[in-house]
Amino acid sequence: MLSGVNRTGRWAIVLLVAGLASDVLAYSTTVKLSPWNASRPKRRMTTFIVLHTTEGPMKGSLEKVYRNGEAHYFIDQAGHVTVIMDRDRVATHAGRSLWNGLYDLDQYSVGVEVVGYYNRPITPAQVNALRGVIADLKRIYRVPDERILTHSMVAYGAPNRWHARSHRGRKRCGMLFARIPVRRQLGLKAEPAFDPDVRAGRVMNADPQLAGVLYGSGRNQNIGVSSAPVVGVVAGEGVIGPGCSAWDLARDAYNQASTTYVFPSGERKRGNEIRNWKSIPAGTRVILSPDAPENMTEGLYEVGEKPEAATVIAGREALTPTTIYCFPDGTTKGGHQLTPAEQLHLPTGTRILAGYVPGGAITRDRSAFNVCGGRWNLSTTLYRFPDGQFHAGNRVNEKRIPIGTQVFYCR
Repeated sequence: MLSGVNRTGRWAIVLLVAGLASDVLAYSTTVKLSPWNASRPKRRMTTFIVLHTTEGPMKGSLEKVYRNGEAHYFIDQAGHVTVIMDRDRVATHAGRSLWNGLYDLDQYSVGVEVVGYYNRPITPAQVNALRGVIADLKRIYRVPDERILTHSMVAYGAPNRWHARSHRGRKRCGMLFARIPVRRQLGLKAEPAFDPDVRAGRVMNADPQLAGVLYGSGRNQNIGVSSAPVVGVVAGEGVIGPGCSAWDLARDAYNQASTTYVFPSGERKRGNEIRNWKSIPAGTRVILSPDAPENMTEGLYEVGEKPEAATVIAGREALTPTTIYCFPDGTTKGGHQLTPAEQLHLPTGTRILAGYVPGGAITRDRSAFNVCGGRWNLSTTLYRFPDGQFHAGNRVNEKRIPIGTQVFYCR
C-alpha cells in the first residue's frame, strides 16, 4: 500500500501492493521527494483525487514536477511510480481550481501525474499502476469514485480578452480519464454526470467540445476525443487562424513570458510583451515552453501605455471584491471600491489580480504565515514588495520579506 513519507530528498525503492476485490496489483515505487516537501503545509482534509497527464515526455516532465512539487505521485510509461510529495502535504498540482463551490483544490486533493497526453491512450503498465494507486488512495481517504476527477474538470480561468467571466476549459489535462471505458479499466464504477459549477452559474463553459468528453455518453466522448485538435501543450506550438485564437492554443499561458509569438513577418514577442491581442495576424505561430510550471500564476495583468477600462480587462467580474487593482502609487482596491473614473480609465502600470483575496500587509509583528497560514509559500500566493515588484510565494524567503509588503492569495 502507499505509505506516507517525510524524508526530504532521499531515494527509496519499494514494492507496493493494492488489493482490489478479486485481484492484486503490484507496482514498483521510488521515493524522490521534492525540495518543497518539508516546507509545504499538511492538508486539513482530503476529499478529491485529481488525475493529470504531463502533456510532454517523461524526462523533462519528471524533473519539472519534482522541482516545483507539482504532484504527489508520478507514473511513467513503464508503470513505475515516483513519490514526489508526502501524500498528506499540499502539492501545487491543481492551480486555479474549483469544484462544487469549493476553490483551490490543492488544499483538498491528492494529485497523480501520468506521463502522456490528454487525447492519447496510456500504456497497459500505466493503467495497472494507476489503478493500484487509486485503490490505495480510495482506501486511505475514503474518496468516492465520483470525486476522482481530471484536472480539466476542476481547472477554471479568470476573465480575459476572450471570455467575460470565469470559465471552464483552462486545461484539457487528464481528459482521457473522464472516458467511461478508461475509468472502468481503472476500477472506477461512477463518475460526475455534469459540471456543478457551470450548472450553478459560478463559471461559464468556454470549451463545449471538452465538456462533451468530460460528461458525455460513450458516443459523444469518442467524437470529442477524435476531433480534439492536437494544439497547445501537446504539440508545443500552434498557429493562430480563423476560430483559433491565442487562448485556444495557449490557454492560461497566452500572456506569459514563457510563451513566444512568431509573427508572419518573422518578428518574435513574448506573451507578456503583447498589449493589443486583437491585432495579432493570422499565421502567427504560438510556441509554448516545455519548462513552464504546470500552474503558472495567471490573472496578473498590467495596463499598458494607454489607460484601459476595467471591464475590458476583467469582464463581468471587474467590479467584484475578488478582482484586485494595484495602482502605480502603491494603493490597492477591490473592484467594488473603484470610482466611476477608475472603472473607465485604469492608469498605465496598474496591476490586476483576478480571483484573489487581499491578506493585508507584513509588519514587524505579522509574518507571511500570520497573514495566510500554510499558503504563504505557494506559487499562487503573491507578494507586492514596497518597490512595486510582485513575487510568487515559492520565490520568497519569509525572513527577508520587507515590512509593508502586501500579500494576496487565491480565494
